[in-house]
Amino acid sequence: MPTLPCSPRFTLKQLVTATALAALANAPLAVANPIEIQINNTLPTGSFAHTFLEEFSERLEDEAPGRFNVRLFMGGTLGTEEDVLQGLGMGTHHASLAASAVTQFNARTSIFDLPYLFENREDVAHFIDSEAGDMLREGFDGTGMRLLAMWDNGFRVITNKQRPIVTPEDLDGLRIRTPNSRQRVAMFNALGANATPLAFGEVYSALDQGVIDGQENPAHVAMSSRLYEVQEYLSVSNHLYLPTFLVFGEPFLNRLADEDLEVLERVATEMTSWTFDWGDDADASVLAELEQYLEINNVDFTAFQEAALPLYEDPVFVDAIGQDMIDATLTTMRNR
Repeated sequence: MPTLPCSPRFTLKQLVTATALAALANAPLAVANPIEIQINNTLPTGSFAHTFLEEFSERLEDEAPGRFNVRLFMGGTLGTEEDVLQGLGMGTHHASLAASAVTQFNARTSIFDLPYLFENREDVAHFIDSEAGDMLREGFDGTGMRLLAMWDNGFRVITNKQRPIVTPEDLDGLRIRTPNSRQRVAMFNALGANATPLAFGEVYSALDQGVIDGQENPAHVAMSSRLYEVQEYLSVSNHLYLPTFLVFGEPFLNRLADEDLEVLERVATEMTSWTFDWGDDADASVLAELEQYLEINNVDFTAFQEAALPLYEDPVFVDAIGQDMIDATLTTMRNR
């Protein structure tokens, strides 16, 4: 504290002023010009993606108080997923927590379209930290964006109204709705089902009217969309795992100081295991809730893996992903 004057004319006002100056001298400095980060996502407020991004914002604040001002734009308010990803490289957007649209910019991310690569989230974590994971990250080179982290999205399961699905033979003849994806159609046809591409908005009525027998999605979709009202069985097939990709535009990252970039990258990476734990807990909770509506069973995962092996050489997959990416991933998973 500064030495106070000894003059008899040292007034109360001067004392208060001196004390305030001393307090300011010992107070932490406010962060000037916080860095605004606008992050886009197409899912609504309250979704798992919103939960993840709020956690990311809070962790950034803990690591660097006042340094970052994270603004979340949910429900695609900044544009479609494809438009925002394009804008990252142009400098018109900052960041996005994106999913399937990423494959249009980095073909190696299509590796997640190969069925039965991952049996659980520990397998996915092993892949992310492997040389195959490095290859996937390098696939963003030249796109104008950089991958900071892969976070959870979840495994897909199969529901239907005919019978439990335990082995591939149980799929024979079932009309299973898929997204309008060449890879997804090829997969279910190869496993014996009659793949039926259909817009998701039509799925409930198609199930209700018997146009299709079943569908495949994460379990939380069966719950939130009330598909259990028109289905009888849920088989925990885990045939595909799909992540979300936290990507930032290179023009935005290039404006950051090294220490700010280091915090951003470290917090994003450290979040990964937290999202996986969250996903495991959410899966268990949703399946427990669905048990009151549907008969739930596990599948013979090994039998499905073996039935899907020819797809790893199918041009529909190889041409989209790249043989080098497939080979590196299979080597990684065999060494798990």
